Amino acid sequence: MDIKSLCLGALSIGDASGYEIKKMFEEGPFSHFYDAGYGSIYPALNKLLEDDLVTCTEIEQESRPAKKVYSLTDAGLTYLKADLNQKPARDKTRSESIVMMFFGHLLSSSHREEILHSYIDYFRDGCTCLDDLDLSNQPNGRLFVRGLGLAVYEAAAKYLEENKDLLLSDDEERDFGDAA
Repeated sequence: MDIKSLCLGALSIGDASGYEIKKMFEEGPFSHFYDAGYGSIYPALNKLLEDDLVTCTEIEQESRPAKKVYSLTDAGLTYLKADLNQKPARDKTRSESIVMMFFGHLLSSSHREEILHSYIDYFRDGCTCLDDLDLSNQPNGRLFVRGLGLAVYEAAAKYLEENKDLLLSDDEERDFGDAA
């Protein structure tokens, strides 16, 4: 699924500015399963506008540039539904923290510990963010995805906490061969 469809999905929840859509990816309902920034959101909104899949209304603001609020059109909803009815691509995880932990034997013990604790904090913060979402009167799919996110974040934090000694212990007595 591309960013255009994700923007359409965000707008299916309600009219929003590009800033408000970005907030949905940072700390809102999409925060635990998709990442998108202004560099992809605004070009997608412009393309959607060009293709008549969204409309845009400019709202004047005092001492600030006009706020652009985007709305989903009927054609945009049809496009979104068609895209959602495709077979999803296989999920892939991209994590610098996991890469660093994978090569933990090459890091100082203090850096390994710092990475581990930061990663635990990341998952705990994710749980807090999902707990704080107001999903009253929301479709079951949103409740399900929130629950899945909580289960994944809680399980990851629990695993990291219960198995931290495996990462933090020194590997000095084991021979990993030459790094070259």
